[in-house]
Amino acid sequence: MTTESRDVSQVSAVVAGPVEAVFDKVMTLHDEALRCHRAARARGNRLRSMDIAGLAQSMRDMLAGPQQIVVGVGMIVAPGLLSDVPLYLEWWQRESSLEPPKPLKVDLNPSSLGFYDYAAAEWFEVPRRSGKRHIVGPYVDVHGTGRYIMTLTAPVIDDGQLLGVVGADVTVGNFETLLLRALQPERTHVVIVNAEDRVVMSTSARYLTGSLLADGRDRSTTHEMPGIPWRLQIVDS
Repeated sequence: MTTESRDVSQVSAVVAGPVEAVFDKVMTLHDEALRCHRAARARGNRLRSMDIAGLAQSMRDMLAGPQQIVVGVGMIVAPGLLSDVPLYLEWWQRESSLEPPKPLKVDLNPSSLGFYDYAAAEWFEVPRRSGKRHIVGPYVDVHGTGRYIMTLTAPVIDDGQLLGVVGADVTVGNFETLLLRALQPERTHVVIVNAEDRVVMSTSARYLTGSLLADGRDRSTTHEMPGIPWRLQIVDS
């Protein structure tokens, strides 16, 4: 194994740690949503908004604790699934560890100028279409906290029916700080990019978080990360 291959393998493992920890929370919520749907079906009923709202305590619990990179978590329901409302989401977020989580309030009236068309969002559409988990960002959360975040989502599917997606928001700054401490760069620097060639995190001054890779030569030197829709690049400085 070459030095770069070893570095890539080690860095991939370090990056995967917090990503998989966030997806663990997402999948816990996934399982609760499935149980909720199956309980309603066993009663001979369709899901209602109050059933999804019943998951709120679990969402608040996931946001508890002082050492959190997750700042938002919830479920976004597939349009037309519920019996009482056409669109619904149950999403909780927190501004800081000193404040309790608060529910996200958005405009779900399609005739309104401020309509939040979540079904068209990448974090909803890609898991719906692919049936796989997805990561979006970094981007500015204009419909929520206004912070620079990444959103990790996974589809909730029961017997072939899409119930919606569950997900979590992670602040880019907290994620980057966590990884920088773990990576402790010495002679090598690391650049992590998403599928759009946008820099997710970098320990090199040449690559700023949120910027795009300059050209195809940058892409050719990146390495796929198993199970995560990111690539990483080892650079000299």
